[in-house]
Amino acid sequence: MTRAVPRRRALSAVRASAVVASLALVVTGCTAGGADGAAAPHDGTPSAVAKRVPAPAGRTPDGTVLVADFGADTVTFVDPARGAFDSVRVGTAPYGLAVGDDGRAWVATAEGVAVVDTAERRRITRIPYETKGIGKPTHGEYRGGGMGIALAPDGRHAYVGVNRPGGNGTVEAIDTRSLKVTGVAEVGRRPFDVDVARDGHEVYATDHDSFDVTVVTPGSLRTRRIEVAPYGTEGGLGSWLKPHYTAVRPSDGRLLLPFEGERLAVVDPETGRTRIERMTADTHQHGVTITDDGTLFAVGTGPIDPSRGKGPSLTVRTPQGQEKVIPLDGPHEDVAVSPDGRTAYVTGGFTRDGYWNGISVVDVDSGTVRRLAAGDRPLGITIL
Repeated sequence: MTRAVPRRRALSAVRASAVVASLALVVTGCTAGGADGAAAPHDGTPSAVAKRVPAPAGRTPDGTVLVADFGADTVTFVDPARGAFDSVRVGTAPYGLAVGDDGRAWVATAEGVAVVDTAERRRITRIPYETKGIGKPTHGEYRGGGMGIALAPDGRHAYVGVNRPGGNGTVEAIDTRSLKVTGVAEVGRRPFDVDVARDGHEVYATDHDSFDVTVVTPGSLRTRRIEVAPYGTEGGLGSWLKPHYTAVRPSDGRLLLPFEGERLAVVDPETGRTRIERMTADTHQHGVTITDDGTLFAVGTGPIDPSRGKGPSLTVRTPQGQEKVIPLDGPHEDVAVSPDGRTAYVTGGFTRDGYWNGISVVDVDSGTVRRLAAGDRPLGITIL
């Protein structure tokens, strides 16, 4: 695209200030309080104090939305029509989550991977990391510990990206029956996202701060790196133009990584080659998901340079490349889509400043949006 060079020049000052801001965050971190003045729920038990609407009788209903509360050390259960009804404490600063067919949720926290029985709404256990050098559990964008997490298609293993502050991260493989770490693979810096090929033969760690995706082979845990940097890497750690989240395309296994609402990097994980397709939202993009028919959903957090880019949005992109851009009110981080593809749920947590405590519920056909209070700085999201 012809805008690439002017955008890089315009962002040079922004990058410089971002380096300073990033270093300040590394040194000072961020703190986060409890959810809207409520007392923290107890470990491993359903929370009475975090309820905003009456909890349903019996087991958690299908269609409940589950979010990871980065600001409250919990996961929160949300009725998509009425709002949050329960929370369970999982560990410090939960980030990503994944849910298996057995109803167990696997939650990446700063302390370890928490396992939650979503039907009974209780924590089963928390599995400590084996990665060294992640530091003490803490909050903040650059905290050590788990980030992206995914399950193998057969449910036998969970794979979690672990951030090692100041250095390269890892992917840890967890046996979901023994609840033990079975191996550790070195990957790039800050593995924002982890995805698994549909046949389970490869695991993909999206390495934010090293501009690449690490391909991990399960079992042997052999790795190879693929650079994904459609704007180049010249900004280094201070650059905003890095990969964040990845979707695996169902039709051919290609990896889809949106950048700035301008470019979609389509990566062949076998050859390492990248093709660039045009996008239209013109906004800094984070979370993505993809439906079985290949429709891509990408979250826009707002412009890097307010004098140039557009505000927060949700892009809905068909397999043919046609896009609908739905404006959102304020930054968001991640997205999940209902089984029928008609409703998107977008978390307001955001990894940087400007987050809010809830989710936006988006009618995909009409483009109408309503806000729903849900947790404290929610990042990861899934539908039970």
